[in-house]
Amino acid sequence: QVQLVESGGGLVQAGGSLRLSCAASGRTFSTYAMGWFRQAPGKEREFVAAISWSGHSTYYADSVKGRFTISRDNAKNTVYLQMDSLKPEDAAVYYCAAGRSTRLLPYRSYEYNYWGQGTQVTVSS
Repeated sequence: QVQLVESGGGLVQAGGSLRLSCAASGRTFSTYAMGWFRQAPGKEREFVAAISWSGHSTYYADSVKGRFTISRDNAKNTVYLQMDSLKPEDAAVYYCAAGRSTRLLPYRSYEYNYWGQGTQVTVSS
């Protein structure tokens, strides 16, 4: 069992930056691929970024590539999402997720087994 708690959301102006954190419980954190997803009002949850269990491989949605960076610290059981050059369309509830999949970098919701409660990101124009 893995419990995930996100933090770091808030209100930021367009062009600004935020860093989200996701703290995981349990001793097996380092064996899970980790991902970030987001959901805006009236829209489906969408994939944002994924990182392999080792942290050596990452994968991003085209909409955030070059602006967002996912990283992890297995010693601290934490995954991060650095968000730069934020746009109003980035506003959403952001969720972290942990999954064990045959895919090194899972990007579909069903490939993740555990989810956090989400943190709100608001971007003003």
